[in-house]
Amino acid sequence: MADYQNLFTTVQVTGPIHMGVELGHGNSPRTGQPLLNYWAGKIGNAQLGPIYLGGLGLASLICGVFATTIIGMNMLASVDYSPVQFIRQLFWLSLEPPPASYGLSIPPLNQGGWWIITGLFLTASLFLWWARTYRRARELGMGTHVAWAFAAAIWLYLVLGLFRPVLMGSWGEAVPYGIFPHLDWTAAFSLRYGNLFYNPFHALSIAFLYGSALLFAMHGATILAVTRFGGEREIEQITDRGTASERAALFWRWTMGFNATMESIHRWAWWFAVLCPLTGGIGILLTGTVVDNWYLWAVKHGVAPPYPQVFPPVSDPALLLGGKP
Repeated sequence: MADYQNLFTTVQVTGPIHMGVELGHGNSPRTGQPLLNYWAGKIGNAQLGPIYLGGLGLASLICGVFATTIIGMNMLASVDYSPVQFIRQLFWLSLEPPPASYGLSIPPLNQGGWWIITGLFLTASLFLWWARTYRRARELGMGTHVAWAFAAAIWLYLVLGLFRPVLMGSWGEAVPYGIFPHLDWTAAFSLRYGNLFYNPFHALSIAFLYGSALLFAMHGATILAVTRFGGEREIEQITDRGTASERAALFWRWTMGFNATMESIHRWAWWFAVLCPLTGGIGILLTGTVVDNWYLWAVKHGVAPPYPQVFPPVSDPALLLGGKP
């Protein structure tokens, strides 16, 4: 049977229902009767449940529901409470931050106040879920790598919605809640500050984004390629190297020029993925606070060539307002 395994076939193992390891003192009990689902087993574990929510998980979900409800109701109000128009225009609807004229003050609800309330609930939800992730890992005797990876994403979220607006002195600098409005904000942000492509931290973020995608894809493909030799049992292969890890390592040496082990490839992928939002957040935080025009910054530091002389000279807009170089 192993000879016929390929990308489209999976081995789905089913067995007795497992209630999970014992929880320590002070933990809420797991709830729900677990069951086996064939289609769930096609993409992951066939067993669904039991569920552990706990106080932190429940509080996080409540705050998240409040945040999404406020966003949804504001979007619905913007189309005069028409369900048809809400569905039709959903990708274009948004909950906007306060106008720049309010600075960091608390505006009326319909002038950005709802946006601030949503931010409070959403931030609380994220921090509560982070604490849940950290505590669950500790209770199960695991490392806390997932929690710190999640913290990297929270860092970028806070830069966009809290840290940078505070440094700029206006909530209006923050990102709106919405799909296309979010993308429009990104495009306008790049244009306003001289093209983010010249931001070196943006370049690092993209490099880590593409790099992590490539590493995860190559690692997943390598493990799938040696599953016929038991390669998916990676912990066993780390502690007792077998033919699967030997073949995988040989393949990497032949194709990549260096050996990534069953353990080290996960560190490579983790660091690449985590550094994507970390460096991206640094680049966003510097934009407008330290650097007003990334193109002119790149020209000054020899990263980009100046415009040809056939065009009028490019001046720093800040200097046109009487500023000092």
